[in-house]
Amino acid sequence: MDMEYLPSYEMSWGTLGTIRPFLNFHAKRDALNIQAALEQKDAPTLIKILTNRSNAQRQIIAQIFKTITEKELSSGLKKALSGELENLLLALLMTPLQFEAYRLRQSMEGIGTDEEGLLEILCTRSPKALANITSTYKEQYDKDLETDLKGETSGDFAKLVLALLKKKKVVGMVQRDTEQALAEAINQAKADPGPWITILTTRDSEHLNKGVLFVNLESEKQETVDKAIEKAFSGDVRLGLKTLVRCIQSPNLYLAQRLETMKAAIVQGVMVSHSEEDLLCVRVAYLRQTGTSLYTALQKQFKGDHLQALLAICRSED
Repeated sequence: MDMEYLPSYEMSWGTLGTIRPFLNFHAKRDALNIQAALEQKDAPTLIKILTNRSNAQRQIIAQIFKTITEKELSSGLKKALSGELENLLLALLMTPLQFEAYRLRQSMEGIGTDEEGLLEILCTRSPKALANITSTYKEQYDKDLETDLKGETSGDFAKLVLALLKKKKVVGMVQRDTEQALAEAINQAKADPGPWITILTTRDSEHLNKGVLFVNLESEKQETVDKAIEKAFSGDVRLGLKTLVRCIQSPNLYLAQRLETMKAAIVQGVMVSHSEEDLLCVRVAYLRQTGTSLYTALQKQFKGDHLQALLAICRSED
């Protein structure tokens, strides 16, 4: 499921997200309470309000806060808070598209590139969502996302990343797909990732996963697609293809595995990004994968106000 930022705060109660619109929403009251909480550095109140309003509601609060105080709410949070709690609440103030653009930017800044951070977004988002993220990236940073990705990646991995950014769905013959991918993987001394990149970024998940392509491939190879990729390729392109296959097979399980790292930036990224669309599904996958609920796992790793904010987004035990 892809998130779409809605200018209104109306949302179906059938959402699989954990954060939903606050029914008794009063934006001016929230803005005034936040203003008082910032002056007192009252983190619990800030957490209570910002984690119990939908993203669209938070945008309205931020606008009214600016009208009242002539200051940006984000600036107030930076002055009143610090560390991971500051990062988390600032993430909640961004629109979903802004946050994904920000995460992509963070994955490319500094020394080295966070390939897994790039892949998480590029592999789990639809073509439409990626097009919107690309536009938002340009608006926020006055930079072209495709150009930045080219500058941060190289070789076959660069080809995969750019194909993911511009992925599209086309109809393909299952047997022809399987034969093409297998021929390149088996019959050459060095496997060519080109056909894999083309097939995995242009066929829909039903064709690849619920259809027979992966089944045919595994039958021919007598091993899982993941293991076939592991043997045939190396380096970042291997990481990218394995990640893409996992996202095609079960995006919720893939995201649950990302959460297993319990690294603050990854946990916050996944939870905020999916809080209004499918975090309930990710929670279920996490429980099945680890035998422990995400709610419990968070309590073992984090503490203080930061923990309380994460638990508020997670919402409850499973």
